Amino acid sequence: MVLEGRTAIVYGGGGALGGAAARAFARAGAQVFLAGRSAPRLEAVARDIAAAGGSAHWDTVDALDAAAVEQHAARVAGRAPGIHIAFNAIGVVHVQGVPLEGLSLDDFALPVDTYIRSSFNIAKAVAPHMVRQRRGVVLSLTTPASRMVGPGFLGHSVACAGVEAFSRHLAGELGASDVRSVCVRSHAIPQTLPLGSHAGPVFATEARRLGLTVDQMLEGAATTTLLKRLPTLDDLTATLVFLASDGAAAISGVVVNMSGLVLD
Repeated sequence: MVLEGRTAIVYGGGGALGGAAARAFARAGAQVFLAGRSAPRLEAVARDIAAAGGSAHWDTVDALDAAAVEQHAARVAGRAPGIHIAFNAIGVVHVQGVPLEGLSLDDFALPVDTYIRSSFNIAKAVAPHMVRQRRGVVLSLTTPASRMVGPGFLGHSVACAGVEAFSRHLAGELGASDVRSVCVRSHAIPQTLPLGSHAGPVFATEARRLGLTVDQMLEGAATTTLLKRLPTLDDLTATLVFLASDGAAAISGVVVNMSGLVLD
């Protein structure tokens, strides 16, 4: 198993994306620590992992609380042989589909603050442990909004662009210690929408604005991709496991584009 002997922390581990990533890391041999705000969801993912023969622990942690994230990382490092993988899969429901003239500063700032602040807190907490062991990877996740024009997605697009910039710069900060930072840019994953993903309300709102059903909107999004399909959860988790493995040991400071769109 390619992640045998590794420790992975998944922030937002009770969500659709975070839970899928945690299960995949565990199947690949990692000891998984789930962090998030919903104890029932975290516990359910941990039970799934244990039932499949994996190792998982969970703690309620708010990724926007710097002290809580730092304390949790210290506890993980004390219980496991270091911290080798940190994946930020947190999500927050935020306003999309509202043009500039109708967008409040608070609605604009919510995704920007949430995603960039959590990225900083996570990196700040796990980096000392990774630097000390001279090994590790910080993984983050964005959407094609980082490279697309509007209208109606101003806060979301700035948040995604900021996370990508943070990930690239972090790679330069930590690279001399052989610690990597990689961002994955995915498209909408239809499987996650019924599973409590924060993208669900966003797609529903945007579909209503356009006079479409969610299925019609997803079908339309798929037709714009090179492969004429949207990524699956298996696509995402396979990519994450690879990026966390020794097979990706020379990959850092990049945005891995698995959106199916030519954006760069």
